[in-house]
Amino acid sequence: MSNSEAPRGQASGDIDTDRLVERSLSQWEGRLAGRVAVITGGARGIGRCIGEGLIRAGAKLVAADKSWDGAEDFKAQLEGKGGLAVEVDITDDAQLDAAYAAVLDKFATVDILINNASLVSETLFYPTGHRKTLETTDQDWETMFKVNVFGTLKVIRRFIQPMQAQKRGSIINVVSSGVLTASSGGGYFSPRPWTVEMPYQSTKAAVAALGFYLAEEVREDGIAVNAFMPGHTRASWFDTTARAFNEAGIVYFMRPVISEHVLPITYFLAAQDSRGTSGRLYQVPEWNYDHGFGDYSAWQDHNLPADMEETYRRLENATPDYARTGVPQVSFDAQTALFTVGLGNLNAEKNWAGGDSA
Repeated sequence: MSNSEAPRGQASGDIDTDRLVERSLSQWEGRLAGRVAVITGGARGIGRCIGEGLIRAGAKLVAADKSWDGAEDFKAQLEGKGGLAVEVDITDDAQLDAAYAAVLDKFATVDILINNASLVSETLFYPTGHRKTLETTDQDWETMFKVNVFGTLKVIRRFIQPMQAQKRGSIINVVSSGVLTASSGGGYFSPRPWTVEMPYQSTKAAVAALGFYLAEEVREDGIAVNAFMPGHTRASWFDTTARAFNEAGIVYFMRPVISEHVLPITYFLAAQDSRGTSGRLYQVPEWNYDHGFGDYSAWQDHNLPADMEETYRRLENATPDYARTGVPQVSFDAQTALFTVGLGNLNAEKNWAGGDSA
């Protein structure tokens, strides 16, 4: 993760997303208040947003991250509310042992574990995050699997122990919609293989599969294990990547959503145990739509820096207006087609303007 925190976004004025978050909070805070929640990658971006949301729900929060540089304000806020900020590299056994001991020393137990820490493609292949599979090295794969898969497993092995002892708990893994598959005629295919995201998506597929199997294995322990896939989110690294694409004459896909779009499902899943929902993988925009928490556009970020706002506004003006009833967002294939048309219209507009001025 980048050490710089992206400014907090603001969603569309058409729907009050603050009210949507408050409604979800009112539904689940009774089952979250007083619970001890541990989140990795919790200093910035989506992790910080989730952490702040859990504090609002009355949870006792432990936020762990490899570095707190640039996030000192959140660390002070967290510790001022009785929480715990831990600096830990999740690939390091000794550091994890020390972090686990610190959590038990302060809170004596763990009720909720959110595995959010991740090495993203935009960090490994800075700044665009794109490198073709055959151009990656063994070291690229080893580095990313060490953090995203083995690091996640190391965290689970430790922090699940108090849950097993008390026969109750919830584990939530944050993965990616790039792991999804769809079928046609009996054969499965990937809806978005064109995004060029190896080895990242391989690691997220591994974590998703880990969750399915672990959920069954710890069902008798009363522990729920679930996962969710955020939308195209303005995370801590987003602005740098978007500007790198812009410099190459490409828009970084569609307008991003704010991190807060994951809060309703986080409250729901954090309140589960194995008697409730377990062994599930959810796409957050789909879940939000189906549970009355707005469609995708409701959560889009309209508080971008001026240069990025201008880019996305021009793209949206050049893109055909298309939507359909019953879905929170169009399919990846349709979204890609619309995006391609929008870029084509922008290029045509640019070429026409250049020819006219000449």
